[in-house]
Amino acid sequence: MTGDQRPNARALLFINLAHFIDHYFMLIFPTAVLLLTHAWGLSYAEALALGTPAFVMFAAATMPSGWLGDRFGGVVMLRLFLFGMGGSAIMAGLAQGPASLMVAMGLLGTFAAIYHPVATAMIVNLAQEPGRELGLNGVYGNLGVALAAAITGGLAAWLGWRAAFIVPGLASLVVGLLYLRASGDRGEGAGRPVVRADPAFGRSEQLRVFAVVGTTALMGGLVFAAVTIALPKLFEERLDVAVWGIAGVGAVTTAVLFAASFTQLFTGRMVDRLGPKPILLTAAGLQVPLLLALGTLPGIVVVPLAIPLMLVVFGAIPVSSWLLGHYVSKAWRSRAYGMQYMLALGVNALIIPLIAGLYRQSGDSTALFLLLAGAASMVFAASFLLPGGKPGAARRPVMETSAAAS
Repeated sequence: MTGDQRPNARALLFINLAHFIDHYFMLIFPTAVLLLTHAWGLSYAEALALGTPAFVMFAAATMPSGWLGDRFGGVVMLRLFLFGMGGSAIMAGLAQGPASLMVAMGLLGTFAAIYHPVATAMIVNLAQEPGRELGLNGVYGNLGVALAAAITGGLAAWLGWRAAFIVPGLASLVVGLLYLRASGDRGEGAGRPVVRADPAFGRSEQLRVFAVVGTTALMGGLVFAAVTIALPKLFEERLDVAVWGIAGVGAVTTAVLFAASFTQLFTGRMVDRLGPKPILLTAAGLQVPLLLALGTLPGIVVVPLAIPLMLVVFGAIPVSSWLLGHYVSKAWRSRAYGMQYMLALGVNALIIPLIAGLYRQSGDSTALFLLLAGAASMVFAASFLLPGGKPGAARRPVMETSAAAS
């Protein structure tokens, strides 16, 4: 690794660790709340409602965070993210009642909203191969999702529900201090941006890309969130619970999601080499028959079908981020990512009522998976709007020698 590349590798490591923190911290509450019900004498529904401000602000603050990222730069915002996440998690752990916990959760969601629009733009600015780095970054976030419940449960059982917030909060403050030191006045750890000519694409191409990104954020986000939430219930319906047990169903679900979370490493590299169109066409096109099969076929066959489904669902994730990095000017990039994640996270807020309503009407998961197949088909159709061909050679990156990454 050359001297010019080393600061970028250090900066990208901090950005990836922050992605783990973002998803991990947002999933502390759903597990910690199981003990909170006993501690404060609340029903599960009452206790669960205390976390609502976090998820509302996670979506609502995304666009303002993108604007602030373009205005003040990624390094400043990433520092704010790390210290804000640590401080708000500790505040949640010290809450003395429902009102103070809701305030802390609202702050946690607000700071969590900084990450995606700001950090995604930073990765595109710093990476010589953006697709590869976006894929690796996705794995860190997926590991945060996969490990949150287990670590939170262990901390809560050992030290109480407050420790489940406070211990990770202290860890985030430590990472923030290390990043503050690494990204100081000399710029070491802040990284040096890759110089790329600003996109010179026509308005027609850019509008087509925005249409695809918007459709993927809405419909692809719906598929991703619904499938990850509904898989345990699907397995419970189709497997013999008397033989597998609830623990076995949970273990199968975790294994499927954990294995699929690494797919982005492969598809991230492929989008750099082949361009986004064949990747998105393949991923969305395979989702449609797999979702239809999962919704209609009985028995244990759903397990081997769920594996390729989650591979292509996770694998499609880096494409939209790559598209915005390739087609949007650097000056507007954080705001563009803010728009993308606002759409995706806004859809996520509707997932649980949607799943509950469909299940209440039909009594099983069939209707949900048929609906999701329709959503995936919309992404597949939109993919044909993308310009074809490999990434242009004219956009091959060159390392900047002086400026720090914004």
